[in-house]
Amino acid sequence: MGYFDVPEIEYTRYSNRQLAAVPLALLAVALLILSGGYVVYGTPVELGMDFAGGTELTVETSDSESAVEAAFEEEPESIQTTGATDQYIVQFTSEDQQALTDQAERNLAPADGNDEVVQEVSSTSASFGEEAQQTALLGVVAAFVGMSVIAFLLFRTFVPSIAIVLSAFSDLVIPLAFMNLANIPLTLGTVAGLLMLIGYSVDSDILLNNHVLRRGGDFYESTHRAIRTGVTMTVTSMMAMLVMAIAATIMGVDLLASIGTILFIGLAADLMNTYMLNLSLLRWYKFEGVNR
Repeated sequence: MGYFDVPEIEYTRYSNRQLAAVPLALLAVALLILSGGYVVYGTPVELGMDFAGGTELTVETSDSESAVEAAFEEEPESIQTTGATDQYIVQFTSEDQQALTDQAERNLAPADGNDEVVQEVSSTSASFGEEAQQTALLGVVAAFVGMSVIAFLLFRTFVPSIAIVLSAFSDLVIPLAFMNLANIPLTLGTVAGLLMLIGYSVDSDILLNNHVLRRGGDFYESTHRAIRTGVTMTVTSMMAMLVMAIAATIMGVDLLASIGTILFIGLAADLMNTYMLNLSLLRWYKFEGVNR
């Protein structure tokens, strides 16, 4: 496997407080954004139809997107284009499938070659969405707790283990805050992306800790070896996620675009948290904490 030409960072120029300041400041801003989201939505992140309930119509019409929006008595939550010509996915908070279907058929012109406007309709009840929300939350918590347990079992020391946990926590919080800013709702698909981030995060953090604590050599030499490997893996994954997000956006597959964007932001946060926040804690532990 090839490596990027990763320059050797002169960590000796920066104190531990300086290294940790930027990641902690961004974490604080992200938590503030999520708090604002809770005030606005009642949840830290806006919930999609999977969790909030509602109705989704797939319509094919020769009318414009603005005409689709005006065709319904209830204002749509979102209107998404698809890869197909003249096809839109329209989401509502209402669960009244029949009324929405009737309005679409009455107010929109079918696309050429079609007799009906509505091609597909699905609905999720609020109670089912709440159950799905609880299940997804339980899955994220279980994955995070499992990752934390693995970290403590591997290193069996508080500071290196808590450095991994804190970095992983920030890797989740920053993309969640970005979702609020980018109006990306929380759905089953985006939850899957967040679960993937936990795996990416623990991988890069364990790589760094293992090089520094278990392999021989100078602290900074070990750090650079870990950075050379870890940055190569992370940047490669970031580029893959960026390409996926761009391609999905062009093709109109909004779910994949959202997942790719979330993973790209999360991996960028992971670079910062691993090689600034985690490393500052490791250096403190290595040169100060162990000898106390």
